[in-house]
Amino acid sequence: MSFLTRLRELFARPAPAPTPGSRRPSHAPLPADAGQEDRLREQLAADPNDVVAFNELAELVRRRASDVEQPDPLSADTGPIEASSADTAHWALAEELAGRPRAWYPLIELARLSLLDDKEGAMRRLGAACERDPSGKALASGISMLREAHMPADALGLGVGHWSPADQDAEAGRQVIRAALDAGRPAEARQHLSALAEYGADRPGTAGVVAELEPFVAAAEASAKTS
Repeated sequence: MSFLTRLRELFARPAPAPTPGSRRPSHAPLPADAGQEDRLREQLAADPNDVVAFNELAELVRRRASDVEQPDPLSADTGPIEASSADTAHWALAEELAGRPRAWYPLIELARLSLLDDKEGAMRRLGAACERDPSGKALASGISMLREAHMPADALGLGVGHWSPADQDAEAGRQVIRAALDAGRPAEARQHLSALAEYGADRPGTAGVVAELEPFVAAAEASAKTS
């Protein structure tokens, strides 16, 4: 059973959603790490894109889900929750926080969790994350995620659709150029490197990124000429 199919079954009758970032109502005794959870949720209520706080809280809920025992919804047998249940807890957390209008990092996490089962939906989430974040941090994170998933063409397409070298962090440009190199498109890598150097000249870190990537782009161009 795919991850998204499992989610649809588990959330077939959703309870009323709590305020994004708040603890879900429960009659169970508070766990030993409840204080840590509340602290992290407070941080995320203030900034849903706090990557460190999100990842710490995600690890907490994943660990808690892995430790709990509950009936399997398919077999009605009681036993440890499967590894996918940790993903389900992670998904629920990201989905809560993604409801905030400026929350882009939770959308990146939702895209990562759904990429294998629902590529089209994952790409929509990445596009929405980029639209919520004009700084380019969401774009850099989305491209990096796709590159790590060995999807350079999709990473490059995301970059071409959302990159603004004059307005966004230099890291976004670096990821766009890296995606072009990963995709075996040296001419596009050169085009994007030139755009970054010209239009992003006033952005902090641009000069360093251009200097870093120039040898890689030149080597890719030379390799293309001799192949």
